[in-house]
Amino acid sequence: MKFLNKMERKFGRYAIRNLTKYMIFCYIIGYALQYMQALFEVPLIFYLYMSPYHILHEGQIWRLVSWLLIPPGSNNIFFVLIMLMFYYSLGTTLERTWGAFRYNVYVLGGILCTVIGAFLLYFIMGDASVYYMPAFSTYYINLSIFLAFAMNYPDMEVLFMMIIPMKMKYLAYLDVAYLLYDMVKGDWGIRTVIIASLLNFIIYFLTTRNYSRISPKEIHRRQQFQKAVHPSMANGVTKHKCAVCGRTEKDGDDLEFRFCSKCNGNYEYCQDHLFTHQHIK
Repeated sequence: MKFLNKMERKFGRYAIRNLTKYMIFCYIIGYALQYMQALFEVPLIFYLYMSPYHILHEGQIWRLVSWLLIPPGSNNIFFVLIMLMFYYSLGTTLERTWGAFRYNVYVLGGILCTVIGAFLLYFIMGDASVYYMPAFSTYYINLSIFLAFAMNYPDMEVLFMMIIPMKMKYLAYLDVAYLLYDMVKGDWGIRTVIIASLLNFIIYFLTTRNYSRISPKEIHRRQQFQKAVHPSMANGVTKHKCAVCGRTEKDGDDLEFRFCSKCNGNYEYCQDHLFTHQHIK
């Protein structure tokens, strides 16, 4: 976080404002190209895929960015419009929450990780990595935005399937479960695609966790504090006990105990019996 704050002070003025708007514009171009491909039967989309093989062997360097034009697939214009409006709403809300610079870092970081993952898969699998070209797509970029939004607004409700009201965190759980299923059932090519494409979210998730409570130093400090506050409880011996009901401090954190000044002897009572017991003379 300190590093991001320092970078934002130096380069924040260069951040792309309304980045989601430009992403949606790219998707619109992609849908138009898909329509032209179906109309003229020309494989336009094939030349847009992220393919390190074609970049290195045939010099098609435009593929480094052209894959961003390939929109999430759907043949229904109604669902396409709903999806575009949904992701526009998520993206603009995140940008207002984080600021333009941090949102840029998150989205562009996801794009960079996807490109690096594609080259890594190529160097591992060679020419066989061509079969995974369609997998490196904007689907995971959108999914990373959705998961980040669900982390920031977990209790916000949306209409799942346009009918069922459901909180964002439960939809995120479903997506994560689906991704884990794909990783277990898929090969290492699929796993590389998923991990690389969602690495920006994984980094964001890990860096926003509070690890101080589970650190050995913090655990030791709490143990020492408990022993100092309740030295008798460390040995399993209670410090307070009601002379009427026999309850101790171990029976509830909200229990209070007092000695009675009218009883002969050191008799202690809980708050329920302090004023109702019979005095011992």
